[in-house]
Parts: sequence; structure tokens; C-alpha cells
Amino acid sequence: MIFNRYTTYRPGLFARLLPSGRWKLRLPTATTASVELHTGTRAKLRCLDITAIGIKKALLWHTVEIRTCSHVETLSCLGEDAATRLATDLHRFINRYLLELIRSDQEVLKEVDAKLEPLIEGKRQYLAQADLAQAIASVSGPAAAALSHPLFDADGLTAAMEADLPRSLFFLTDPDRRHQYNNEFVATELTRYAPFFDDLDGRSLSDQQRESCIRLEDSNLLIASAGSGKSATMVGKVAYVLDKGLYQPEEILVLAYNRAAAEELRERIAQQLGVQPADLQCKVTTFHALGRGIIELVEARPPQLANWVDHPTGEARVIAKIIEDLMQSDAGFAKVWIDLLVLYPQADIPASVFDSDADYNRYISARRRGGDASIGAFGGIYVRSLQEQTIANWLWLNTVEFQYERQIDTEDEDGTIRYVHPDFYYPASNTIHEHLAIDSAGSSPFANYVEHADSKLAAYNRAELDVFTTKSAQANDGTLLLQLEAELAKREIQFHQRSLEEILKAVEPVVIKHFQKLIAICIKHIRAGDLTLEMLLVRANSLHDKKRAKAFAQAIWKITEAYSKKLIDDKRIDFDAMIANATRLVEEARYKSPYSLILVDEFQDISDSRANLIKALKHQKPFSKIFAVGDDWQSIYRFAGSDISIFTQFEENFGASWQGRLETTYRCNQVIADAAANFIQRNPAQLRKAVRSARPAIARSIRAIPITGEQGKPDFGKASLRLLDRLDRFLGGIASQWRTSSAARLKVMVLWRYNLLDPFAGGLPRFENIEVSGLSFHRAKGLEADYTILLDVSEGEYGVPSRIEDDELLNLVMPQPETFEYAEERRLFYVALTRASRGVFLLMNDRQPSRYIHELANIAGGNFRLETIDGEALPQCPTCHVGHVTERKSKTGDRFMGCTQYPDCSYTAQLGVR
Repeated sequence: MIFNRYTTYRPGLFARLLPSGRWKLRLPTATTASVELHTGTRAKLRCLDITAIGIKKALLWHTVEIRTCSHVETLSCLGEDAATRLATDLHRFINRYLLELIRSDQEVLKEVDAKLEPLIEGKRQYLAQADLAQAIASVSGPAAAALSHPLFDADGLTAAMEADLPRSLFFLTDPDRRHQYNNEFVATELTRYAPFFDDLDGRSLSDQQRESCIRLEDSNLLIASAGSGKSATMVGKVAYVLDKGLYQPEEILVLAYNRAAAEELRERIAQQLGVQPADLQCKVTTFHALGRGIIELVEARPPQLANWVDHPTGEARVIAKIIEDLMQSDAGFAKVWIDLLVLYPQADIPASVFDSDADYNRYISARRRGGDASIGAFGGIYVRSLQEQTIANWLWLNTVEFQYERQIDTEDEDGTIRYVHPDFYYPASNTIHEHLAIDSAGSSPFANYVEHADSKLAAYNRAELDVFTTKSAQANDGTLLLQLEAELAKREIQFHQRSLEEILKAVEPVVIKHFQKLIAICIKHIRAGDLTLEMLLVRANSLHDKKRAKAFAQAIWKITEAYSKKLIDDKRIDFDAMIANATRLVEEARYKSPYSLILVDEFQDISDSRANLIKALKHQKPFSKIFAVGDDWQSIYRFAGSDISIFTQFEENFGASWQGRLETTYRCNQVIADAAANFIQRNPAQLRKAVRSARPAIARSIRAIPITGEQGKPDFGKASLRLLDRLDRFLGGIASQWRTSSAARLKVMVLWRYNLLDPFAGGLPRFENIEVSGLSFHRAKGLEADYTILLDVSEGEYGVPSRIEDDELLNLVMPQPETFEYAEERRLFYVALTRASRGVFLLMNDRQPSRYIHELANIAGGNFRLETIDGEALPQCPTCHVGHVTERKSKTGDRFMGCTQYPDCSYTAQLGVR
């Protein structure tokens, strides 16, 4: 709204009641040197001090970040349109002031021209906007300060002003001219530095790697492929800028995600530069070590980290202990936690959300019985819907005797005897309980369901049976179990809750671990985003399973409070708090960054807190640059706080950038490379790449092996050992084709989604021709082998994809959730798939092959082979591609050829035809 001489921006009326909504920004209608910000006290922000304006999506609203030389102002509680309008108007206001300064001192532009001309002539260096600004900043006066300001936008220059500009300033006013110069510079530099790149880090860099080393915009993102040499490119980047004299070694910061990766990069950079790693002046470190060092330098003592943070399972143990203590001390928490474990292990998501009935059936089913999807409940009961599972589990929890789908005979109106199977029968009161898939409008997603239900209930009434019903509508509004309890109490059916010991003994350990993993993620987001219980409960109303989401919100809030209190009581901080504290010291300019070039490895795993630290470092030191390297196809650490949108929306987070690609893989042969690339890019949110392999294609290098087992439980450990023995014997027979020395052995990695599949608890087996290792999919990232064996690539709660990992509860705390089904699970499978250079073996449950195997069969075509564990080819079903055709027998005794995946696949052929 405009009041006299100002335009005022502030949150809506309701948002002003919140602590983060108590602010007001006023922009004068006239061009002035500052703007007014009220956050309890009135402050003036000088236009020249504002270095960046950004918009962030928070949990319930958007936030405008205003970065100055000494701090960051956060204007929260805005809708998307309001935030965009504020950011745009503030940028325009500042730019009007900058243009006024330029207009006031035209003479100084000649001095600026004298500084820029030597840079441009002779194509001696790449010219980013920051390079031009740095040269201009060496000229004194307000006009030069305006021209070098990071928010200066030349679009506001008038034709008259442009006519008076010296020649070199057209690089500022015409982006195309600068881009053309840089393209010509890169072409020249590629020739000039060809010998340098021909032998770098022990190899000859590819054309894409060389260009990535030379390009140096203010912000740079290198989008790599698996096995494409990104580490070599980072080494090359450091070596190149030092050889050019663009930076001093102490101005370069290289950030890695763990100590091992940092150590490897340090050794490779030192070796390339011809110095000892201990003598390397470039800073090569982890985010954690950097944060610790910043705090120690400013506060003259190291941060007091909690004693559990350095242990790989420390956080999980602390969370488990917090839950255990809350269970003993807080009856309300104990009830909510038990409800989550027993009643709500999985979200009740409507079938309409899924792309197909098959996808929905996969989501709800625990195993197959005949052609029906079934869901396991406590007490060994299998039911047909998640709502029935909730009912059955509540009855088990409260020790209520019942029978599921007991056969009862009823009489139709014409006297015909009809046998029905009511959902639940309670022998204590001879009561029938039907749970009806009927919503609040009285309709059902199933054809003729309502009419059938009415007919069934009428038959019960004619037989004068005691009947009560519950409906899906009650599950949706959260009253289902209240209604159930009331109906049982009315019939004087006794119920009492089982002991905690009995409950925890019955709950599968993986369910508890799943919730603990969710809790660890949520604690990070709640603490980093200053979220409140009210905010979580509001967000819970937007999820499909509101009852479950609200229960989890209550539980996670109490756990987070206890976690935060433990840190306070212990006078300790965790890693996230340490990075946040380090970021604050940088933003407040209490830490002076020496780094002009920041390189970040594994950028696809960046978290919001780490991204904020990078932004703070980049904006605090003028004219500094960032070079981020990663592969969004391999972003698999959401449980550790990573946010893939920071990578895929790089420019929104770090400003205009150059984005390059490394599309040559030196690991996978072309068959695996093509199949894996097509597989991962079925998610349209993943960035596009055209992967080429330096290794020729190997026919049929993707092989699927169905494994049978008693009661539908194959022994994948035993199967993997048989396959390893077969592979060892085969490679021994062709040793002359690969063996380079008598001691040489090929590497084989056995990989699994969950550690409970680890077949090597007794130690790794030894073979003559192969060297075996075993790892989880996650731990295999960054490693490679000649062959890989992937265990249990099957459908299931804990299969591939794991149905418990893409839990909608994450949407309680994540502002930008992924919408593609099992997006992270797809990336994780891509990681596992791309570890091998020669071949991949996929061991699957013969009754429940993973949907991913079906996709690969379609993608790879003739290069996908279905075979037995001993290597015999199986006749692949031409319809589903994952089953094999075998002789079958109909109910009438006729013999025919059919697919082993029946009833999911109905392919049949005459006997003898395949």
C-alpha cells in the first residue's frame, strides 16, 4: 500500500501475530540511498550495503532474504506472490539508486574503461561479472561503486547514457557480448593449454572436463555422470587457476562431504602441484571441519560438540534413548508412539493417487495370496486394506478376540441361502462388524459397492444378527477407532492393552528403525527452520493420512524438545548447530573469509544449512566464486538432511550461472550406461544428460535371476554364493582375456538394500579369480567393480524400491517434497546399477520381481537376459518380460504354456509354443 512518500511491505494480519511476522519494510517513492526496515526497532539499510536478495520456500510460506555486508535480514510469513513482488520491487529500487550514482559522475567512466581494457585485450582470462566488477571497484567514487555493485542491472540504462559509455563498458551492458568473448576465450585456451590437460592427475582430460576447468563464472555447476571423472576435474580446476595466477593457493577452498573424500582430494591436488599433502596451502576440508575451524578462530575455543556426533550410530542411539525415557515418563507420548508402531506403520493413501491399480496393490500388499493383494497385521492375520489393518491391529493391541472373514450363511429375500464373509466377527458377543469403503458423501470408489453393501446388511437384518459398521469416512476424519471402541464397549466386550514388552517384541525392528530415521530427518528440519508444533499440525492437514500425520507431529515435537534440552543440559551442540553457528559468524562478519574460489564436491547431497554456509562465504568476500560438482542422479542422502532441489534449482539459490556436463563415463560399459540413464530419466525432475561410455558395449550385461524359496522366502545369501562360484569358474576359463598378472583378480561387489540381507556375516569368501566385497547400496556409492550382484531386487516393504522410505511424513517438515513416486529409491537403485563395468546380476524373488526389473527389461531389450542361477537361459515372457514361460495346468486339467508371473501377467500360448 502507498502512504504518502512510502510503499510499505509487511505480512498479512494473521502472520503479524507470529514472532517471525513482526516486521515492516518501507521503500521511499523517491530515489534515496537507503530503505527502512522495522523489526521492533527502526533501521536503515543502505542500498550500497545490500549485496544480495533471495527468496526461499519455507514450510508454510516464503521468505525474502536480504544480505548485507554484515548480516542477513529474513523477512518471513509471505505468500509466493508477495515475496516475489517484494524482492522485485526492492531490486528495482536499489538499481534506480545505482543508476542515479552512475548518471551523477560520467567522467569517472573513462577511468573504469582504462581498468577494463587490459582485461579484454588479448583474451588473457575468462571474464565473469565479478571479474569486471573487481576491476571497476579499484576506481574510487560513487559511480564506480554502483557499476561494480552485485545488484547492478544495465537494463535500466537510458539510450543517452549508453551512447556516452566507453567501449569496454558494453561488456557490462550487453551480456551477449561478454558471453561471445568468453566462448572465444575458451576456444583459444583449449588450444593454449592442450599440453597441460593432456597429462593431468595421471590422465588426459576429456573436452568437457577441460572446458569445466577453464569456465569460471560467478556461480558454476558441473553436472556429472557416474564414473565421469569429477574428482579429476576438481583437481584440474585447482591446478589450472593456480597455473594462470588467477588466485593464490590460500584463497582456494575445496569442500568434501567426509574425511576420506577430503583426504583423497588433498593428496591428488598435492600430487598434481608437486608438493606434499601437509604442505598444500589450498584448504581442502569437510563442512564439519570448516565450521569447527570458523568457530574456534572467532571464539578462541573449539565448539563443544556432543559426544555422540562422531559415532556412526551415535545419533540413532540418542534418539532411541529419548524415546525410551519418554515412554516411561510421558503417558501421552507412550500412547502416541505405540499407536504409530502398531496402528499407523504405513500411510493410508487413496488408490486414486496412484498411476495404476497395480501400483496401488504394490503399495498396500505385504505378500500375495492367490491373486489378491494382502496386508499383514499383528497376530498372523492378513487383511485387504490399510484401514482393515488398522482395525485388526487395534483389536490385537487391546486383546480383543476376533475372526477375519469368517464364513456365515444368510438367506436372500427369495429364500436362497447365500454364504458371506463379514470383515470381522466377535465371538464374545456374536457380533458382525463390516468396515465399508464408503466416504462422507455415501459413495465408494468401487463399482456397485454401495448396492452390494446395502444388500449384505439387509441380509444380516433378516437373520436378526447383531451388526455394526464403520466406514472409510471415519478413517479419513480420525474417528474410526473411537467408533470401534464405543461399539465394543456397548456390547460389554472386554479389552485391555498388551504390555509394552509384548508390543515391542511383536513390532518388526525395521519398523522402529524406519521411524527413527524419519525422526532424525525431522529433528534437523525442525531445529534449522525454527518450526513449531502448530506449524507441523497445520501441515499435517495437507497430507493424505491426517490421523497418522497428526500423531507423528505430536511425537516428533516431544522428541525434538527432549533432543534440544539434552544438548542444552550437556552444554553441547550437534553438527547442524555447529554449521549454523559458523554461518552466523560469517554473516555477521565476525569471521573474515579468505576464500575467493570455493569448490564443492558431491553437491547433489547439499543440505539447506550447508548451502547457507556457502552463500555466506560467497557473499561476505566481494567477487568470490563458487564451483559446485555433483550428480543429481546420485542424490541418496535425504535421511541425512540433503535437499536435491538446491542442486536442480541451482540458479534460484546461487544466481545466474554457467552449467556444464560430464557425460562420458569411464566405468560402465555402454549397455549398462544406456539402460541406467534411461531408467533414471523416467523421473522428469532429474536433469537431462546424454551419457557416453569410454567402454564398448557388452551384450547381455544386465541379467536377472529369479530365485525360489520355501513359503515365498528365497535364500539370497545361498544364491549369491552359488553365483559367485559360477562366476569364478567362468572367469577362470577365459583368464587369458583379462588376466594381466598371476595375482590379478577381478572385483565383484555383492550389494543389498538392507543390511539384514548381508550374506557375509561369517566372513568374505575367497576365490581364485575374483575378489569379493559386500556393501549396502548406500555405502557402495563412489566405488566400482567389474561385476555386481544385487540381492533381493523384489517388491516388498523392504524390497526395491523400499516402500517405507518415501514416507509422506517427510512432507511435514520439507518445504519442497518430491512428487515423483519413489524418487530417491530410483536414484539409489541407479547408484547400485552403475557400480559395475562388465556386468550386473539382479537376484529377485521369482514371485515378486521388482518393478525396476520390469523397466530395465523394456529399456535394455535384447541386452537384458533372464536366466537361472547356473546360467541357463529362461524363455522370457513376451508380455511382462520378467516372468518366464513354462508349462501350466488349468483348473479343468488342460495343459498350456503360461507366464510364471500369473495372475499379474496373463500371457498364455498353446503347448509347445513360446
